[in-house]
Amino acid sequence: MGFKILKIHQLRRIILSFLHDIGMAALSFIISLYLRLGAELFLWPKMDIFIGMIIFTSVATVVFISLRLDKIIWRYVSLGDLGKILRCVALTIIIFIVCQFVYNRLDAFPRSFLVIEFFILTAMITSPRFLYRFLKDGEFGALLEKANYQRTPVLLVGAGNDSDLFIREMKRGKEAPYRIVGIIDETDKRVGRSIRGVPVLGNLAAMPNICRQLERDGIAPQRVVITDPIIDGQTVRDIVEISDKLGLPLSRMPQVANLGNMKPKPSSFEIRPINVEDVLGRPQMVLDPLPVKNLIFGCTVLITGAGGTIGSELAQQVAGFQPAKIIILDNSEFHLYKINLQLEEKHPKVERHAILGDVQRLSDIENAIRLHTPDVVIHSAALKHVPVAEENIIAAVRTNVLGTRNVASTVIKKNVKAMVLISTDKAVNPTNVMGATKKLSELICNNFQQGSDSCKFVSVRFGNVLGSTGSVIPLFERQIAAGGPITVTHPDMMRFFMTVKEATSLVLQAAAIPPDTVKSQNGNIFVLEMGEPVKILDLAMQLVRLSGLRPNKDIAIKYTGIRSGEKLYEELFDQNETLLETTISDIKLVSSGIKQTAEFDEKLNQLEKAVDRQDERATLNYLCELVPTFTSKA
Repeated sequence: MGFKILKIHQLRRIILSFLHDIGMAALSFIISLYLRLGAELFLWPKMDIFIGMIIFTSVATVVFISLRLDKIIWRYVSLGDLGKILRCVALTIIIFIVCQFVYNRLDAFPRSFLVIEFFILTAMITSPRFLYRFLKDGEFGALLEKANYQRTPVLLVGAGNDSDLFIREMKRGKEAPYRIVGIIDETDKRVGRSIRGVPVLGNLAAMPNICRQLERDGIAPQRVVITDPIIDGQTVRDIVEISDKLGLPLSRMPQVANLGNMKPKPSSFEIRPINVEDVLGRPQMVLDPLPVKNLIFGCTVLITGAGGTIGSELAQQVAGFQPAKIIILDNSEFHLYKINLQLEEKHPKVERHAILGDVQRLSDIENAIRLHTPDVVIHSAALKHVPVAEENIIAAVRTNVLGTRNVASTVIKKNVKAMVLISTDKAVNPTNVMGATKKLSELICNNFQQGSDSCKFVSVRFGNVLGSTGSVIPLFERQIAAGGPITVTHPDMMRFFMTVKEATSLVLQAAAIPPDTVKSQNGNIFVLEMGEPVKILDLAMQLVRLSGLRPNKDIAIKYTGIRSGEKLYEELFDQNETLLETTISDIKLVSSGIKQTAEFDEKLNQLEKAVDRQDERATLNYLCELVPTFTSKA
């Protein structure tokens, strides 16, 4: 029913526009004749005048309909539309001349009046439109815009400084590809007001009605653009859902630095798509770079696993703080080559060394640290995929546990100032081999910390990293590209999520926390305040919507069942741990009451021997003994 009403309103607008233009054509015919003949017009044969006006008006009607003069929206008419009006008027006069010649050889009227007709009809069609827009905008500047009817109409979300900036740039650029038809205020504080003449039409709840009204007015938005740079993830998800129901694509405002780079081709100025990071469910954490700079500037930093998602981002961020040297180590030649090339292109002045090595081999680590004497070692190398670790227990223990011990023991011997271990929330009450190996890695670092006064050991525990290799996001994106279905293990599966930049910033920030904080609180594990966990199902549905498709209609969602070792919910600390405040509000310190026993090292050696003889059963048994909270289905 609403659809039919909408079409009636559109038809009414078109009809009114045509009636105005056709009426102006008829009236302009009489005015032009009067300006040419003066009082003599009243003595002119009335039948000739009547037939001439009918022919002229009929020709104008056909031309106006054929060239779709109604497409020029009165609310946004500009000088760019004048060309189309001139073409309509000129074509009308030319066809009228032909018709009149066939009718009476042009003997009924003085031919010079057609020159007057050209200017009069142009003025009578254009002036009401320009006056209407002037009354709406209250300024003449908008009338000077060009090709306004070709611009994409957009609806902005966010009634703040960024909307003001976006509107200003769209009015300033002669070839700006977008025109703003209205603003939605998600905070509901500025509804009823306007920004640079653009009205703030309502809040998010009113958005569907606003879009319907704009369509009835002939200025239906074709896109929604979020201008607020710090809008929270839940609000973004609400906007995604509303835009999806309205069939409108959703984008973010361009970077402020790019706003002035408008070129004649609209494709040269693209608003940014909504990324999955935008629906995180909370504002992204912005951590203080000053302590990190004080830690890294002029120092030598070694990063293991530097070719991975976290490792490569760490390398980029570390290089930005101007270290004396950066050492990147990875066991993949391709990944090592890739990150080395990126550093060379983006940070050519930073001295760097690429080492093809494996943390499983103690000699590789000892050689790297002996040659380059790093001040800080960031241990990012690990097997992190739960199903892979479940199927490859020996490899997971050798890399995650014994690899960590190789790095930790070497930094002690070589007097490295700090070692940072990348851990995971799966280490809390682990139910899988990967989580248990990361928990044991934390215990190893804690054990070394208790026996060292010269080196600070820090473990950083965070949730799933959005978009990292092997995470659900790339998997969902591939499944959507293939037409579905999207596979979700369980409808209630929930996870903590972080962006790559958040995760790496946390690592560096935690490394910069003073050593006395760690020792005084009996803890060396840090976690980021990650907000509420996000349902994997909700994330999948958001990705489908962001792709312009409909969940369970265009893309099916299939439940595959919980995999071995998976939990429905992850935790950030267990019953033996306490979260404590640090000097940074978004970073918490995990304080543990558990002390390592004298037999910890002996059991660790037995674990190593079981790995060397490829005894999976014994390896799993020792892993359970060393990590008492580990509950393995195997």
